[in-house]
Order: sequence, then C-alpha cells, then structure tokens
Amino acid sequence: MHGNESSENYLETILVLSRRLPVVRSVDIATELDFKKSSVSVAMKKLRESGHITVSPEGYITLTEAGKEIADCIYERHTLLSSWLEKLGVDPKIAAEDACRIEHVISAESFAAIKNHVRSN
Repeated sequence: MHGNESSENYLETILVLSRRLPVVRSVDIATELDFKKSSVSVAMKKLRESGHITVSPEGYITLTEAGKEIADCIYERHTLLSSWLEKLGVDPKIAAEDACRIEHVISAESFAAIKNHVRSN
C-alpha cells in the first residue's frame, strides 16, 4: 500500500486519537497501543522525517496532508472490514483483530469490490 504496516498503524492511531483528544502526544500513542514511549519516539521521528507528521515544540503531533491521506484510507478499510466481518457473524474482538491485519495487505481492487458489495446490500 503506502508504507509499512507499522507506519500505517501509527498514522491510523494518531487519526483516531485526534478525534478523541484535544492534542495528541507520544505518550497518548504509547498508552493507546500499549507500547514503550521510547519505541513510539523512534517511530515518530521516522514519520516526521518522511513528511507524514509534524511535531510542535510542545510535543503535539499532527498529521500532514500525506499522513492524513494514508490514515484515512487505513481507517476506512479497518472500519468497513471489521463491521462486515461482524455482520458475517464473527465475534467483534476477532473481527477487529482480523480487520487490522487485512487492512494492510488487501489490494485496492479487492477492497473496492468488498466496499461496493457491502454498500449495495
């Protein structure tokens, strides 16, 4: 897709947190993902260097347009796939876990076909 699975997960997490919190900081991401703050700091440096996030002097993390585009795409895939799996009878927890794995590897063509099928039913 756009990058590696880890980067995509971080961008999606920043998007989700930005909808819940007034500001997003590394500690918020670490708490949300249950990761060490040091691991998150390394990842944020890579995302900043790749132009996917900006970090203010206060440590507030914001998605750039490029980062938001990826995050929106991954989040759409996650929500659609997890709800679709639930409608098929999969336990919500398992559906969310499976959607998290599928969202990174599914082709644009296959996702579009699933999306069209789900929305037409």
